[in-house]
Parts: sequence; structure tokens; C-alpha cells
Amino acid sequence: MQVLWAPWRMAYVGAPKQPGCIFCAQPAASDQKAALVLARPRHAVVMLNRFPYQNGHVMVAPRRHTAELGALPDDEHVALAEALRRSLVLLQEFFHPDGMNVGMNLGSAAGAGITEHLHWHLVPRWVGDTNFMPLIGEVRCVPEHLETLWERLRPLFAPLDAEPTTPAV
Repeated sequence: MQVLWAPWRMAYVGAPKQPGCIFCAQPAASDQKAALVLARPRHAVVMLNRFPYQNGHVMVAPRRHTAELGALPDDEHVALAEALRRSLVLLQEFFHPDGMNVGMNLGSAAGAGITEHLHWHLVPRWVGDTNFMPLIGEVRCVPEHLETLWERLRPLFAPLDAEPTTPAV
């Protein structure tokens, strides 16, 4: 069995939590680039992860503030699944990765860093994309600045945008 170590995540996990929910606040920000929001499809938000495991690490979340996947009405669940599917396709076409991690951690026991708002992680992966840097040096090597990556990805994700809707509560 191979083990994927991410010791730099402890700085995020152990840091004091900012008030509010990033999945509610970021889509409403006036500067979508600074908020790292790539698209706001109907009932969903697609944004870059500010603490990525790998270049192109994207998160897809419902606009509804909920920790319960089963609490989403059918139309919101379908729209969210479509945003997830389309985001996956766009990342594959853009990065041409060897594989993709797609996952959701529900609850702190399952590893969720943000427990109050469910979200999927999409992480492009390449053979050999882990090396000694995060293991020995406790340094991650993400080859592209997040704002530069946002500028490159935003035009691809723009067609996913829907008319802004009021987040459901």
C-alpha cells in the first residue's frame, strides 16, 4: 500500500477558523478572482482550493448551506452533479492528467476540514506527482500561482455560469 502524506495541511487544519462559510461567502465576493471562484452554475459553485494538494485542485459545492447530501432537493442535487461532471471534464481536457481524485469527506471523523458545507474535491493527478519535498522538507510544490491558474481556467469554466441565484438556506 502506498501512503500519501500531506504534512503541510496541518497548518490549515490547526489554524484558527475564519468566521463564516467560504462556500457561502466566496461566491458572493465582488472580486471573483481574489475569491478563486471559477464558476457559479445553477445551485452550485466551483472554486480553486486555496490550499491545494496539486495544481488544478478544484472544489464543487452546493449553493445551499448544508452538511447533508440527502438534504438537497432533487433539482439541486442534479444541478450539483452536473457541475461536478462538467468540472471533471474541463479539468481533464485542460490538464490531461494521468488520473483524478474525486472525493467528499462528510464530517470531521471522515476528514472534512469544513464540516458545515458539503463539497467535492477534484484533484488532477500525474504518475510521480509526489516526491521527497512534502515528505522531507514539509514543502509542497505547486507549479502555478493560484491567481494565474484562475486566469487560465476561468474562460473554460465561464460557460458553466448560470444566472446568479440567491443561496438557499
